[in-house]
Amino acid sequence: MPQLGRLVSDLGPDKVLLDRPDRVLYRYDAIAEGAVPLAVVLPQTAEDVARVVRWSNEEGVPLFPRGAASGLSGGAVPTEPGVVVAFTRMRRLRIEAARRLAEVEPGVVTHEISEAARPHGLYYPPDPASYKQSTIGGNLAENAGGPQCFKKGVTGDYVAGLEWVDAEGAVHRSWREAYDAAGLLVGSEGTLALITRAWLRLEPRPRHTRTLMAHFPEVGAAAEAVSRAIADGVVAAKLEFMDAACIRAVEDAFHLGLPTEAAALLLVDTDGDDLEVVEEELERVAAACREAGGAVHRAADAVEAERLWQARRAVSPALGRIHPHRMNEDIVVPRSRLPAVVRRIQELGKAYGLPLAQFGHIGDGNLHPNILFDPKTTPEERVHELAHAIARVALEHGGVLSGEHGIGLTKRAFLAEALDGATLAALHRIKRAFDPGGRFNPGKVLP
Repeated sequence: MPQLGRLVSDLGPDKVLLDRPDRVLYRYDAIAEGAVPLAVVLPQTAEDVARVVRWSNEEGVPLFPRGAASGLSGGAVPTEPGVVVAFTRMRRLRIEAARRLAEVEPGVVTHEISEAARPHGLYYPPDPASYKQSTIGGNLAENAGGPQCFKKGVTGDYVAGLEWVDAEGAVHRSWREAYDAAGLLVGSEGTLALITRAWLRLEPRPRHTRTLMAHFPEVGAAAEAVSRAIADGVVAAKLEFMDAACIRAVEDAFHLGLPTEAAALLLVDTDGDDLEVVEEELERVAAACREAGGAVHRAADAVEAERLWQARRAVSPALGRIHPHRMNEDIVVPRSRLPAVVRRIQELGKAYGLPLAQFGHIGDGNLHPNILFDPKTTPEERVHELAHAIARVALEHGGVLSGEHGIGLTKRAFLAEALDGATLAALHRIKRAFDPGGRFNPGKVLP
């Protein structure tokens, strides 16, 4: 048995949870359930993390990094008894306005960065739908995106540098130069190192934003409108998609005035410092939507725009009210293939006889098909079969398995189909180089 008492003496009793009722709470994330950890560590500094890693090496115990556990791929759940390293107490945040940088520890909630930068006229663009729950550590682990990803990019595009603890328990700082270690660690899902600090780039807030909603009688028509708008050169700040199941779920739960007769809707923002350009770009989106058979409604003011975006952020909780169990996919496909892909996924849901909802960052080709099910009546094997079929649709259309939720545990088996043997072998060599003992988040990502 590992010497947990020494872990307590190294860190202090207030930083280590050993009672089973406490430990059980750390076996879950937002979608999966794992093993009960042997202990939970709540570090407050990079040196705390380094001590845990050194203890892990001596005792041969695996470590499972965890942020807010809002992840949707099982990336934070323990695959075997080990120690969960929960970063929720590492919450230091400092804005360097002159350099347009935020110095952030991994336990900082995503939206807190933009709030702290607001007095300086700055903000942090990556905005996953869970931005009021998810933490930067998890965003870095998954390379999270959000509604602004089409125009603004994803988490990794804003990382100037990282502080991280290696498999020997040494602390490093890496910048985006020479061999880009920071770039390699972003999106590695805690399997290569433990990130303890990040320097994130900030941007000036745009002076003008305009919003529209368009709804469509058929799901593929919404995707066709997106393809038309982008082919016309539009680069919208946000371009989001919801199908009929999402629309009805949100309206039933929150009564926001959505068109429940629609088969799909798009929510679109254009922004910038030149109001004429912002308005002209929004009108080009509106024209593309009308050409695809959509009905367009422009938000009258910022209050109505916020209400519309509240509807998009409410999709996940609204679906959870209907079916607390769901398998959340996270595929990305070329935008030119979107009409065919959303239609094919809809057909698959009908063929399997399972409720299925589609939404996502469609401007970036990132879709989140959600399979809703009751484990008491639906065999989980059938749910996984449908998830695998959806993954194959993405691959058949030149796409990838994950845009922002990561591979984690739930998509690990699919990766062997997505990557050739030589590429997988190269990834395994990288894993061994960074984590020769295999103790950082084992059982995740690589098959």
